[in-house]
Parts: sequence; structure tokens; C-alpha cells
Amino acid sequence: MSYPLNEGGEDMRPKGSASELERRRQRAIALLEGGHAPVDVARMLGVDRRSVRRWKAAHRKRGAKGIKARPTPGRPAKLDSRQRARLERLLLKGAKAAGYESDLWTCARVAEAISAQLGVVYHRDHIGRLLRSLGWSPQRPQRRAAERNEKRIRGWIREDWPHIKKKRPGAKLGSRFSTRVA
Repeated sequence: MSYPLNEGGEDMRPKGSASELERRRQRAIALLEGGHAPVDVARMLGVDRRSVRRWKAAHRKRGAKGIKARPTPGRPAKLDSRQRARLERLLLKGAKAAGYESDLWTCARVAEAISAQLGVVYHRDHIGRLLRSLGWSPQRPQRRAAERNEKRIRGWIREDWPHIKKKRPGAKLGSRFSTRVA
């Protein structure tokens, strides 16, 4: 079954596991059989009235089988929950711990690590989707010199910068914008 897409182009599949969604449909049928109108049932369950009517028609036509949970469509995931947890632990350790020169995880590096550590082959173009499903987001590394000395920089900003910074003669402290009407 395909689901409508929202404005972001993502499936609008209802939230919850298949069994939770099935329980919601069963609750809707029980409320309908109890004499409630589909509009009221929809409001009580927080769903669209058309869904309630669709469930009612499916139940009338096929009985309990009509509202039973079906397997999720699509290809099964390559990594099970244990492997996904293991991947996340690997990523949290950093790329250096996995043998790379820098601590930057690229999609290609993640694909190599998954293959080496978990024995599952992913193409690097699909790693972004996998990482998003784990709650990770793409990051850009900050470019900083390896020789950078944070303590000296803070001292320079605190001590030297105020003496170097130009001040207008007679300038007052405060906002740099005038609020006077011209």
C-alpha cells in the first residue's frame, strides 16, 4: 500500500507499530458498534473521518480480517536492531577509532565500516537514509588549524583586542542604531 506524501515529500503513514494501529482500528469498530457516529469516533481517536469510514467498510466486508495489521510493505531492513545499536556505538567512538586519519565520518567511510564490522554491504549513497533513521544528521566539519591554541586566542581577545579596536571620539556605549525620528 502506498501512502500519500506530505509537503516534504515523505510518507504520511500513521505513527505507531502495526499492532498499535490494529488496536486503534479495533477500538474504532467497537465505538461504531456502540452507536457512535464515524465523525465522533474520528474525533475521539484523533484520525480522519474518512479513515474511520474505510475501516468500517473493510470490517463489514471482511470482518476482523479487514482491519488486521498487515506486514510493512517494502524491502526488509539489512541491519537488525542489534546491528543498528552496534553501528551507533561504532559511530560514537569516532572515525579515528575505526582506523581513519581524521574523526570525520563520511558516507563512504560509514559504508566501509558497516561492511568490515557487520558484514553487510551498503552503497554509500544509501548511508544518509540509514543514518537519519538512527537520528543522526549530516554535519560539516569546522576548519581549524591543527596548531590552534585556544587559551592564547582567548587571552588575545580579552587583553589585546580592546586596545586595537578603533573607537570613535565621543562615542557612547550602547546600541549602534539611532532611534531618533529624522
